[in-house]
Amino acid sequence: MRHFRVISMCFLGIAALAGCQKSGDQEVNRAFQDVNVVDESNLSDIMLTVADPNEAVNYFKRTVAENPDRADLHRGLGQSLIRAKRPTEAVPVYERLMKLDGATDEDRVDYADALLRAGDWPKAEATLDAVPPTYETFKRYRLEAMVADSNKEWKKADSFYETAVGLTTRPAGVLNNWGYSKLSRGDFKEAERLFADAIRQDSSLFTAKNNMVLARGAQRDYNLPVIPTSQVERAQLLHTLGLSAIKQGDVETGKGLLQEAINTHPQHFEAAVRSLRALDSNVSN
Repeated sequence: MRHFRVISMCFLGIAALAGCQKSGDQEVNRAFQDVNVVDESNLSDIMLTVADPNEAVNYFKRTVAENPDRADLHRGLGQSLIRAKRPTEAVPVYERLMKLDGATDEDRVDYADALLRAGDWPKAEATLDAVPPTYETFKRYRLEAMVADSNKEWKKADSFYETAVGLTTRPAGVLNNWGYSKLSRGDFKEAERLFADAIRQDSSLFTAKNNMVLARGAQRDYNLPVIPTSQVERAQLLHTLGLSAIKQGDVETGKGLLQEAINTHPQHFEAAVRSLRALDSNVSN
């Protein structure tokens, strides 16, 4: 009888040990799953920031194929395609993302961005219209301003640009876009002011410098603005100003600016040389 009790207790002990082992295995598996999720999340962040965009696209394509219902992976694929300058491919990715649980208003704005980059402005506008008005971000209003610009809804565009500027600590790009909008409307003074603001925010933004010269040239002001420039940038701006003068009919002034651009450039300035030769050829003919 005592023997039977000992054997029974042994079986109970083994069963308990097996139960503990099974429970322990489950805990270990859960722990590894948690680690894998963390590692995958970190890898996704790396792919979206420092990795080569096309490598990131390949990574997210693989992970989406393995996990087709995960919104975060579709999101990563869409963002990677935009980084890789492949917006046409990004559009269907965002379309699938919109149908998944976990899609957000931010995803909808990113979808509109992809549509704009792919050239589908009407669908982008409809997509932005579906975003609740309570969702207020810099990117949303920057896109709204661009759409309003394309529709020549100037008051709406100005309002959206102003709101976007107030929602970012780096407004140079949107100030440049706003200035270009004013330039296209013929409001050259206001355009010049906005380009100057953009340059103050980011003195490396050459596009704003070139646009500012265009605004001045449109007013027949052929003096370079007092802004920080390298020697190469100065030569390029003189070239732009020379072409603006010629377009305004001030041919001799334009020729002088083109020659100054050639003299200023530290290397051979082929574009300015061609412009000057073409001008001299037309005059002689």
